Amino acid sequence: MDTKQPNLLENFDCSQSRIQSILENTLSNAEDGELYTEFSEVESLSYDNGKLKNGSFSNSQGFGLRAVVGEASAYAHAGDLSEAALKRASDAVSAIQAGYSGTYSAAPEMNAPQLYSANNPNISPSFEQKVKILEEIDAYARAKDPKVRQVSASITSAWRVIEILRRDGSHYRDIRPIANIRISIIAAEKEGNGERQESGSHGMGWRMGLDQFLTTENWQSVADEALRQALVNLEAIPAPAGSYDVVLGPGWPGVMLHEAVGHGLEGDFNRKGTSAFSGLMGEQVAAKGVTVIDDGTIANRRGSLSIDDEGTPSQNTTLIEDGILVGYMQDRQNARLMGMESTGNCRRESYAHAPMPRMTNTYMLSGDKTHDEIVESVKDGIYAKSFGGGQVDITSGKYVFECTEAYRIENGKITAPLKGATMIGNGPQDMMRIKMLGNNMELDPGFGACGKAGQTVPVGVGQPSVLMEDITIGGTAT
Repeated sequence: MDTKQPNLLENFDCSQSRIQSILENTLSNAEDGELYTEFSEVESLSYDNGKLKNGSFSNSQGFGLRAVVGEASAYAHAGDLSEAALKRASDAVSAIQAGYSGTYSAAPEMNAPQLYSANNPNISPSFEQKVKILEEIDAYARAKDPKVRQVSASITSAWRVIEILRRDGSHYRDIRPIANIRISIIAAEKEGNGERQESGSHGMGWRMGLDQFLTTENWQSVADEALRQALVNLEAIPAPAGSYDVVLGPGWPGVMLHEAVGHGLEGDFNRKGTSAFSGLMGEQVAAKGVTVIDDGTIANRRGSLSIDDEGTPSQNTTLIEDGILVGYMQDRQNARLMGMESTGNCRRESYAHAPMPRMTNTYMLSGDKTHDEIVESVKDGIYAKSFGGGQVDITSGKYVFECTEAYRIENGKITAPLKGATMIGNGPQDMMRIKMLGNNMELDPGFGACGKAGQTVPVGVGQPSVLMEDITIGGTAT
């Protein structure tokens, strides 16, 4: 694996001055646009049931060329860093400017701090060392409890170099490492004439080298948490259905905030009037005390970016402050059309994807109550400690989320674990149902991924413990 940091413009079969000339001609009448080039390396190893199941390594490079005029945007891409491919892309995107003469937007500032190391996480540990760690994980989990039936673990790392060139000659570069570990465990116990099996899963990830965070202590903590979840689920009883006060746990449950509220605060949905939050700037959209942040500047976090995919430095953006809607997450195009400024939230999955406004690390700030005080205030409710998959309608705000770990709350105490609980509601409406906020805000451990318009990007979520009143719970109890 190559440890060098490639200069992507030098990988073209023509000079940088020639590339600049083609770009200037392509964007001669555009309001915005850029040449985005990318090189990536990805390695993934998965270990299942005592065997190395899959191992893969791949690299790729390519470019995307974009021209922006008003509300229109044209995008062409190729995996071939050649003058011929660039000229074909230029012909494709130039047509959008026919009959238009615009003023090219000013370049983003170029003093963004570097939020993560440029080191390639695929280099160390070595392939052999990673396999050994996976073997140790399997043995460790099986030795922890005789109920363990299956252990699955994966280690994934990626290294991405991006360069952005603008018509005015501005040149931006970012080197983005990311690595994570994920462990799933199936536990079983006798039930009647057979066995009841349940699973638990946990992970950890950062924008840093695997050798920096994949310590024995860390992977053991991930395995311990996956096993704990599996054993809890073995004791779970069918969840009731009805309307309950719900306490959301800190950290990963912020994924519901991300999905049910965060997407509705992205600039494109609001410009087009398709978000449940459209036209509500300056109005109360959540209970007092609720403040929601999108922060792409947290060092080494999975959702962080030194610069976004237009070259704009990432920012800490307040979206909701004390219940009042005060901001959206913006790329350059939507911000310009809405008379706002970019917030450094323009992202794309790869060079083969057109950019759009996306979240980075989105979380709710702490309140003033302890977790125990919140639970003790609930006479009959549900404690949702962790979530799995969910569905959200951005226009209406309606959502459905699966609780992968949940419990009954009875007379202020957390009691029986529940199986089959789902939360059903409306994000904007339920933000008004928040009654208490914990003083224990946590960010997730670093395994979040967000999908939008067919593109997936790494993100972070977080929140404190939260009490929401009168939330609909779908259950399986009869």
